[in-house]
Order: sequence, then C-alpha cells, then structure tokens
Amino acid sequence: MSTLTHFDAHGQAHMVDVADKAHTRRVGVASGRIHMLAATFELVHLGNAKKGDVLGIARIAGIQAAKKTSDLIPLCHPLALTRVAVEFVMEANSHSIECTATVETVGQTGVEMEALTAVQVALLTIYDMCKAVDRGMTITDVRLLEKHGGKSGSYVAR
Repeated sequence: MSTLTHFDAHGQAHMVDVADKAHTRRVGVASGRIHMLAATFELVHLGNAKKGDVLGIARIAGIQAAKKTSDLIPLCHPLALTRVAVEFVMEANSHSIECTATVETVGQTGVEMEALTAVQVALLTIYDMCKAVDRGMTITDVRLLEKHGGKSGSYVAR
C-alpha cells in the first residue's frame, strides 16, 4: 500500500514537491449525478426554470470551479489548465442528470481534483438553481472515472 504523500516524516501536512517531476500531458475525468423530482427534471429539460438556463450556467460554474480548485483544496497546486469540458446527460427514466467533467493540462501533477471539483460545483449549481421547487434533490456517485499521465500512468475505474 502506498503512503500518504501530503504528510512529511513528522506527520505534518505539506504541499507535495513536484519540482523534479516531468512535464507530461495529464487528463482527469470525473462524473456524478443529481436526482430530482419529475417536475423539476421537466423544468430543467424544457428550459423553463425561473433562474434561466440551468445546465448552461452549471457548465460555466463547473469550468470556473476547475480553475479555482487550488483556492478550495488547501494542498492542491495551482495549475495552468489547457482544457475543461463539462457535459450533462439528462436521464428521464430516473429523473436525474449525469455530469461528466474532463480536465487537461501539461504539467508536473495531475488534474483529478480539478475534474472532481468541476463535477461537484456543477451539480451544486443545479441544486441552487432548482431548490425553490425541489429541496429534496440528491447528489450521488461523484467519482474519478479516469486519469492519464505522469509517472503512475493511467487509472480507469471499473
């Protein structure tokens, strides 16, 4: 089992030193889902939500969140992202919306946290925009799907 990299020999939290790591293309893909009432799903689907284009605004929020991850997660490195894509799939049978975020950079550390943050904030934005009609929405299944690049290579979730 690997050791936790965010602690020094004395057990104190620290930012991992990535100075000697190679610059490689890094990709992180994460997803999550928000479940809602059928009526709420229809409002989002038809674009009739009181606050406007729910998914368009959630997409921008997710992109912005990926760019701000190091401001939110204390030991994350600030990264120059080369691509952030946030996509939604409306699933009528379950009255849910799946969000997938893909984040890329060329650098010395991965973008898994940026992808996970983008998904969470995009889903939270949907909640915020729809909470007036459905406070019982549930955000579930947020997880890393893939990561590529760096010394540890690729990871693809089962």
